[in-house]
Amino acid sequence: MLIKEVNGKSIFDSRHRESEKTIQVTLKTNVGVFSASAPAGKSTGKFEVKPYKKSLEEDIKTLKSFSDYFSKENIENFDDLRRVEDIVDRNIGANTLFALESAVLKALAKEKKKEIWQLINEKSKKFPRLVGNCAEGGKHSKGLSGKKPDFQEFLFIPKTKTVKEAFELNKKLRERVGSEIKEADENFKWGTTDENGWTTSLNEKEVFEILKDHGIPFGTDVAASSFYKRKKYHYENPMLKRTEEEQLFYIDNLIKNFGLFYVEDPFEEEDFESFARLLKKFPNALIVGDDLTVTNSKRLEKAIEMKSINAIIVKPNQCGSLLEVKRVCDLADKHGIKKVFSHRSGETQEEILADLAFGFGADFFKCGITGKEREVKIRRLIEIEKGLK
Repeated sequence: MLIKEVNGKSIFDSRHRESEKTIQVTLKTNVGVFSASAPAGKSTGKFEVKPYKKSLEEDIKTLKSFSDYFSKENIENFDDLRRVEDIVDRNIGANTLFALESAVLKALAKEKKKEIWQLINEKSKKFPRLVGNCAEGGKHSKGLSGKKPDFQEFLFIPKTKTVKEAFELNKKLRERVGSEIKEADENFKWGTTDENGWTTSLNEKEVFEILKDHGIPFGTDVAASSFYKRKKYHYENPMLKRTEEEQLFYIDNLIKNFGLFYVEDPFEEEDFESFARLLKKFPNALIVGDDLTVTNSKRLEKAIEMKSINAIIVKPNQCGSLLEVKRVCDLADKHGIKKVFSHRSGETQEEILADLAFGFGADFFKCGITGKEREVKIRRLIEIEKGLK
C-alpha cells in the first residue's frame, strides 16, 4: 500500500467545545482515500505522551510537510507501521500519530481485502466483556447544586454470552439506575456527563448502594490522581482529607462492603506500592492501572515487577504508537494481566477501537453505554461478532 498524500484537520469531539477539538487525519493512497480521528481525554495521566507536539495546528502543518516522505514507503503489514514512525519520529504528538496509523491500517485492510483486526491477529476469537459507565463524577461531571461524586465513573460489567446481550443489558441497567438515582437524589435532574453517564449530587457510597442491588458485577474508576495533592486525597462530598494509609483503608472497606469487582486507579499515579498492597488483599478483584501505566510498556514492567495490578487500561492515544500498544498487550499477556481497551471522555465517531480490542485479544471493552460516539464502537464489535458466527 502506497501513501500519496497526508492531510489533517481539526474536528469537534463529543463534547462539542471549541476549546476541546481533536484531530482527523486523511490519507490519499493507491487504494483510495481513508480518514481516522483520535479521541481527546480530560482526565489525563501526567505520564501520557502529549497529544500534540506543540499544538493541534502545528501537528497538522507538520503532517503536510512530511507528506512527500511517506510516498517512498510501501506498507505491507502491521509491523510496517515502524516505517511511518521513523518518518515522523517525535515530530508529532500521540493523538496525531494514533489517527495517522489508524488511517494507514484502514488503507492496508482495504488493499489486503481483510478486516482491520485481521492485520493484527487473523486467528483472534475472544470477545471482550463490556464495561459501561452509568453515572459519573470527578472531572467528567459538573455535578448538581455544587455536589458530585468524587469518584469518576460507576461501571457495570455484565457477563453474557454475546456482546449484543451485554450492550442491551447495560442500556436497561442505565435507565433503571437513572430512575433510582432520581428517587435518592433530591437535586436530581435528567442530565448527563461527558460520557453520557447520569449526573448526580450523591457521593460514591450512595451510588454504590444503588448499583449493588442489580446482581450484576460492577465497579468504579476512582481516578484518584485527580483529587490528590500535597500527599493527601482531597474529598469534597463530604469534604475531608485522607492520607495514603487512610485511602487504602477506605478503598479496602468499599471493596468488602459493596463487593466491587473492578477498581481502577484507586491511588495516585506514582503510588505503585499502595496498588500492590490492595491487590495482595483482593487478588480476585480487578485492580486496574490507567494513570499509573498510561499504555506504556516501561511503566507496565514496573507495575508487574511490584505486583501492583492485575489489569491494565489500554488507550491507544495515550502513547499514539500502535506498535507500543502491541508491546503493552504482549507484555500483559505474558504476565497474565487483563487488558481493558478504553475510550476517552471526548470521543469521535471513529470505530477502530473495536478492531484493535478484538485483534489484540482484549478481556474487557470500556466504551460507555449510550451516545453515538460510544455506540458506534460497540456496534462495530457486535458486527465483528456476527461476522464470525
